Amino acid sequence: MKKNPNTFPEGFLWGGALAANQMEGAWKEGGKGWCIADINRAQYDLPPDERYNMEIDTAYVKKAMEEDDLLYPKRRGIDFYHTYKEDLKLLAGTGMNSLRTSVNWARIFPMGDEEEPNEEGLRFYDALIDEIIANGMEPMITISHYEMPLNLTLKYSGWYSRELVDFFARYCEVLFRRYKGKVRKWIIVNQINLIVHESFNHLGIAADKVENLKEAKYQGVHNEMVSCAIATKKAHEIDPDNEIGMMFCSNLTYPCSARPEDVFWNYRHNQMEMLYGDVMVRGEYPGYALRFFEDNGLDIRFYEGDEEALKEGTVDFVSLSYYYTRLSGEEPFLHTEIGQVPNPSLKASDWGWAIDPVGLRYTLNVYWDRYHKPMYITENGLGAYDQIEEDGSIHDPYRIAYLRAHIEQMKEAVHDGVDMRGYYPWGPIDIVSCSSSEMEKRYGFIYVDYDNYGKGTGKRALKDSYYWYQKVTASNGEEL
Repeated sequence: MKKNPNTFPEGFLWGGALAANQMEGAWKEGGKGWCIADINRAQYDLPPDERYNMEIDTAYVKKAMEEDDLLYPKRRGIDFYHTYKEDLKLLAGTGMNSLRTSVNWARIFPMGDEEEPNEEGLRFYDALIDEIIANGMEPMITISHYEMPLNLTLKYSGWYSRELVDFFARYCEVLFRRYKGKVRKWIIVNQINLIVHESFNHLGIAADKVENLKEAKYQGVHNEMVSCAIATKKAHEIDPDNEIGMMFCSNLTYPCSARPEDVFWNYRHNQMEMLYGDVMVRGEYPGYALRFFEDNGLDIRFYEGDEEALKEGTVDFVSLSYYYTRLSGEEPFLHTEIGQVPNPSLKASDWGWAIDPVGLRYTLNVYWDRYHKPMYITENGLGAYDQIEEDGSIHDPYRIAYLRAHIEQMKEAVHDGVDMRGYYPWGPIDIVSCSSSEMEKRYGFIYVDYDNYGKGTGKRALKDSYYWYQKVTASNGEEL
């Protein structure tokens, strides 16, 4: 009888995932323009699970552009722009054979709407990508990871403005041509379904520039998906070996009760989370989305050629970030901003994120059954406070336990028949948090000596998890 494999496949990619805006720093160097992440203000006065830059208006943007850099940690990151050679050697020392990172859009097109790219910005990524490869790691590049040029928010209305379809497709084409033969795995947009938590970071739509923000978000992500499809088609034309992926933030929920109404509305919530994959993998809008738009009075404009573009520009693989699960149902879906509530039966991290390894197996099976495309986990990890001991050691058994449990469930998914190709723990070197802009929420195998206010030596140190991951990569996931 034919059986599914119960080990990770040969050539499996054991990697790590980073983002330019959270690590590079050098925010005014190399001809870079303002990007959205440069105005992510640290909000340490709020509880950890509330430190989000949610809806933002143009007054906030203009004030942020005048305020002290100390309030905006992503402007300094971990100075990776200057330390990348040393950092890449340390990352390669874990045995990882791939690295996911992003290109800062505002380094390549500082204003976003130029005809020609910034050559100095491209030269930085020339050197970075060459160094990744020289260290034995295959690059997986994210093209848009919360680094939209801020000018596209102020002069236009972010992705709500149709002009961005051509601006972004031009940017993508520059990268595809520049790195032909060096980069073959691309994620066009990070976590494309996050239009609530990261709505401004993702779409760049200032709340005061549109009449109906909810409608503007769905119009914006429609324009974005059309541009992604155009870029995907172009990527395949430029290099048939290019593999283009779409990326979810895994936000699937469980029903909050056994009531049929809660089971149905939870299903509806999960459908709307999968909308983006349905469009980008299958090439058309599903009926449930059209019903959702109608029921909510949302008038989403399809321009001439949009439907054809979506059909012609479908992706090659599906990737996802996975951190936690929550509950949904009739009340959460209809009456809360994010359509979900915490699961009281699960333990949570210091930042209130539920720890649910089995949920990863569940999620992988759901997406595999739906799309039958190769799958990558391109983010997974535990944000935690780390303590340096007197001898300089850093013991993080909580991180090892978290990652081990998730890899075990990932292996179960492989045994279930899921076509898994790679695993990229988030932030393998400590970087500034995406959601809360703090440094002390650490994910890495490598400690970076900076605090929330940028104080510290910047010295790198290896945690216990660094040596643990060496064993994982060397054994292809057999030694956990």
